[in-house]
Amino acid sequence: MEVFQGIAAFPGIAIGTIQNYHKNEYQIRHYTVSSSRRELERFARARKEAMKELQELYEKTCRDMGKQQALIFKKHMNLLEHSSFAKAIESLICTEKVNATYAVATTRDELAATFSMLEDEYVRERMVNIQELADRLIIILDGIEKEKLLGEEPVILAAQQLTPVEMMELGKEKVLAFVTENGSAVSHTSILAKTMNIPSIVNVQVQEEWNGKTAIVDGYRGTLILDPDEKTCRDYEKQQKEDQEERELLLKLRDAQDITSDGKHIRLFANIGSLEDMESVLYYGAEGIGLLRSEFQYMGRENYPREGELFRAYKKIAETMGEKQVVIRTVDLGADLQADYMEIPEEANPVMGNRGIRLCLDRRRMFKAQLRAIYRASAYGNLAVLYPMITSMEEVREIQNIVEEVKEGLKKKDIPYKDIPNGYMIETPAAAMISRELAKEADFLSLGTNDLTQYTLAMDRQNPHIKKFYNDRHPALMRMIQMAIDAVHGEGKEIYICGELAADPTMTETFIQMGVDGLSVVPAYILPIRKEIRKACATGKS
Repeated sequence: MEVFQGIAAFPGIAIGTIQNYHKNEYQIRHYTVSSSRRELERFARARKEAMKELQELYEKTCRDMGKQQALIFKKHMNLLEHSSFAKAIESLICTEKVNATYAVATTRDELAATFSMLEDEYVRERMVNIQELADRLIIILDGIEKEKLLGEEPVILAAQQLTPVEMMELGKEKVLAFVTENGSAVSHTSILAKTMNIPSIVNVQVQEEWNGKTAIVDGYRGTLILDPDEKTCRDYEKQQKEDQEERELLLKLRDAQDITSDGKHIRLFANIGSLEDMESVLYYGAEGIGLLRSEFQYMGRENYPREGELFRAYKKIAETMGEKQVVIRTVDLGADLQADYMEIPEEANPVMGNRGIRLCLDRRRMFKAQLRAIYRASAYGNLAVLYPMITSMEEVREIQNIVEEVKEGLKKKDIPYKDIPNGYMIETPAAAMISRELAKEADFLSLGTNDLTQYTLAMDRQNPHIKKFYNDRHPALMRMIQMAIDAVHGEGKEIYICGELAADPTMTETFIQMGVDGLSVVPAYILPIRKEIRKACATGKS
């Protein structure tokens, strides 16, 4: 019996046979075509075939797993139909007279280079979608046979990396668990595994000789047990049965109230990165959207989105969510999160550079267009706006002046809008230290623990070399959070947590007892956190 340690991505127990999964391998040929028109026609046929495949996968996944899981295929179809991705491929075929396969691969690689240094998991997910779509087109164009799982019995899938689309194409009924070398606990694949009730661990070095061996995946401890003995199997079989009973009980909480055991109401919201995630928010019964990341509307394109485009997106989400509140965070772009059209100068330390609200205040035309779109859409629902990376009251004053200009402009044109709540993010030590002053000017505040942790510890959370030193429960961070909560409450305002720590069930009661008014987590964590809220005691240890 051998034990391999990784990182738990989704809790659960799986016992079965390991099957190694290999992605399709292919070489990209590059040659000059005699007729760009004929090559464009060949690409058009491949697009049509890809659309047909995606539609069939969407319909199958809707039947087998529900519409919520099938949305990933809609995202791919939208990329194929409406994004600049296909246009860039066509442009390369025409201008350089290259074959379609090379044009697809080159466009994919150029986008990958743009996105490679980004921190935001949601933006990285979009890049994964583009890469998957490119692979699908290349396979169709060159007639490559796709890799498939063999056999009818479900297996533990081991791979270097596994995408959500690959999981669904292989079929839920054939996957007991997955073990990957790459990925993170907050990737879309891990979130999908959670919604599909598939245990998973990441950061395990997959070995070829594992193929065909019996194993146990412990999604609680992040361990893979190879060739387990009889006693270990019996122990895990008992735990597996208890797990299934727990999951069935959890689904019964979709309509339950988020009230602690001693009667305190905690507002439980969802974080989303695109409009397609709205159905998950409604399905799991979140109170609303506590953080809508708007960066997606600015990335992977050739120019800034127009106000009308932004307005239509915000109007749709406002109408869909109805009375439920939607907090839109203004675009959190910067030198580490950008597109070529922004032409932001390179910086030695982009994480500490011109990002978030600093960039918005530098590029007021972009900022005002987004604010106008948000305020216009506010007439159709219950919207609020949240500003990222605040460090000073001077920034707050500038924001307030711009907001007044936007509202005055809408008044002059008789465009309806609401005076929606304005909030500021506390994700820098500077913002935490002036949290009382911020609270005087805000309708609410939101703690972004991801950036607040790395700035407090002076550690890049993406740097694997210092992973053992990175402590997102550091006493200094906890004191800073408590200080901010107390200061905000001192001004009679509410404060929420929307970073990754909010989705950690072991921290739920701690945050409640610290006095936080609400938590905002990815949709898949709504029910587990709701369970913790309902058994927590707000006034002391339960």
